[in-house]
Amino acid sequence: MITNNELKYYASLLNKKYRKIENKFLIEGKKIVEEGLAGDYDYEKVFITIKFEETNPELIKKIRLNKVTVEVLRSVEFQRISDTKAPQGIAAVLNKKSTTFSPSLIKDKVLVYLEDINDPGNLGTILRNCNWFGINNILLSKESAEMYNPKVLRASMGSVFHLNIFEDITLKEIRQLKNSGYAFICSDIDGKNVFDFKWNDKIILFLSNESKGPSQELLSITDHKITIPRKGIAESLNVASASAIMLAVLTNN
Repeated sequence: MITNNELKYYASLLNKKYRKIENKFLIEGKKIVEEGLAGDYDYEKVFITIKFEETNPELIKKIRLNKVTVEVLRSVEFQRISDTKAPQGIAAVLNKKSTTFSPSLIKDKVLVYLEDINDPGNLGTILRNCNWFGINNILLSKESAEMYNPKVLRASMGSVFHLNIFEDITLKEIRQLKNSGYAFICSDIDGKNVFDFKWNDKIILFLSNESKGPSQELLSITDHKITIPRKGIAESLNVASASAIMLAVLTNN
């Protein structure tokens, strides 16, 4: 039986400060827990409610076969570690992966750099889009939302477990990729039509905060600006939606 202090400890992982201190994070929901099992993250513990255990015996069996401790909680206890209003009844604590960015190790044809994508839902959806279009390496600026934010994790639908995501990447580090032959392509409202754009074999797509747009520093290292042509009167296109369209075009080479 879990103690009150243990429950308090695991609930603290809903806070970014303690995720950083403990080097752990919480995930919640059946789909994302299953995706995590298929990834290479280490599970510390899985929490379930009695109702979830009764209705999902095969998944619980699979988790235990992976030699992961399963803790059954009362609904009121589960609520303390939940970040959702209507929890499904399963959550897990995982250890963060150690990831060190090195330009020399990046070999993919298409990379994505996210500048100041601070909305967790947008970031999670972009990560899901990257996974769909086969983008393996995503670089996040320091101003972007944290990849282990519960809302990011949910919006990604488990895609975080199948991607190499590097946080707190500076423009100085981005510049180093120029030596590896990458062209820098920035999504911007006054760019060239993406459907007419011709690109090199190796590119980095820059996506920025949709209300602020790309910073001057980012634009200063950009080789080409591209945009999705507007046909209606909407002021802008959601950055996550734009990412799907641009990746569909840029990966079809």
